[in-house]
Amino acid sequence: MTRSPSSVALGRRGENSPGINTSGVNSPGVNSLGVNSLGDGGDEMWIDVIQKMDEVYTELVHSQAELETKNTRLEEAYAFIGSVLESMADVVIVCDENGVIQQVNRALEGLTGIADSSLRGAALASIFQPEAHAEIASFMGRLKAGETISQCELSLAARSEELSAISVNCSPRTGPSGRIDGMVIVGRPVGELQRAYRELDVAHKQLSQTQQQLLVSEKMAALGRLVAGVAHELNNPISFVYGNMHALKRYGATIVEYLKKCAPGRSYDEMQALRKDLKIDRLLADIEPLVDGTLEGVERVSDIVQDLRRFSSNQQESEEEFDVVRLIRTAADWVIKTQREKPRVRFDMPDHLEMKGRKGQLHQIVVNLVQNASDALAARTDGEIAIACARRGGDVVVTVADNGTGIPAAHLDKIFEPFFTTKPIGTGTGLGLYVSYSMAMKQGGDLTVANLPASGAKFTLTIPDMTGASANARG
Repeated sequence: MTRSPSSVALGRRGENSPGINTSGVNSPGVNSLGVNSLGDGGDEMWIDVIQKMDEVYTELVHSQAELETKNTRLEEAYAFIGSVLESMADVVIVCDENGVIQQVNRALEGLTGIADSSLRGAALASIFQPEAHAEIASFMGRLKAGETISQCELSLAARSEELSAISVNCSPRTGPSGRIDGMVIVGRPVGELQRAYRELDVAHKQLSQTQQQLLVSEKMAALGRLVAGVAHELNNPISFVYGNMHALKRYGATIVEYLKKCAPGRSYDEMQALRKDLKIDRLLADIEPLVDGTLEGVERVSDIVQDLRRFSSNQQESEEEFDVVRLIRTAADWVIKTQREKPRVRFDMPDHLEMKGRKGQLHQIVVNLVQNASDALAARTDGEIAIACARRGGDVVVTVADNGTGIPAAHLDKIFEPFFTTKPIGTGTGLGLYVSYSMAMKQGGDLTVANLPASGAKFTLTIPDMTGASANARG
């Protein structure tokens, strides 16, 4: 603006004047006080000035409101961060690049017994035990070198030795320029971690005990189902031994009679006639087969008892060598003999197949698979179970298939889950396949199921053979 809204005209000091020029009092545009009026357009200029002042004032009010809003948000954010820090059970320490503490949380105060006001501005090393000072001094350099600092166990100068050890994670803190100008330390008391580990260990042991109880329950349930079959298996060799022993008893009586009649003074012809009459030669020839047969029957009974004991045992089973073909036939016989409608069983196996593994567990798996196949055929008169066994590389593969209705697609993914069963209530525990799957996995094997194209389902059991040759082949 080239002129002011008003001006005062000051004249030269004259002889008749005290210093105010009055010569122009009556001149146009000059009032009696010597102040020039605005003349034309003065009102518009005042309006412009007032408008500008209003605009500036409005901007000031708006800026002040914005500033107050931002201050409120900043205070809320600060309070939120503060509440988060205070509620954390882990220790939080914020330091500058020189290791001077700038901020801490209540957890650190609780462990050290030092007030927040005393902790701020203190050296980081001062709140740790002397043996930790060298480690702490290296933090900043390691962070600037891009190294990650985690799970570093340090000891605080705490009130209690039990609480002094903390597991530390340290992260860099960057400033507005992106430069690392400090670090943030988060520490968790090791005592708390150890307590958590102990609780986890207890939970794991309880889970293991529960699994073992489930295994025992399924074994007892399976044993109850197999009692009739086992009794039949025992009856055959026992009957054989019983018959042989009666024959041997008769033979013994005959031999005693012969010896009594062999008195001194009898002629050779008389002795030969007596020998022929008592059939001593045939008796002597028959004794050895009878004894061998009896021993075989006793061994068979012993094997059945051992299989039964191994099947029902809850102790940790060691690996042993055995004929898996004989095991499969025994397990299948036990199950089939208990069925009211006995399905036809077709075997596709070699005469013998030796392997090394946990015999009792494999026996129970095969029993469960054959029992499952038999249950699937309960309503059929033309039921058939196909069992195959063969060596495949370092593994022994056993398949059990039936010609039943198969497994609904929606159930295939759940078939090995504990307590899952499609049988009516009271006819199944829902644990047989779960236990079988668990046993197979624990031996390093696998158990899978698939529906056959025509009808029925097929279970495939893969068990590693732990004999030396097979183990070396796998290695």
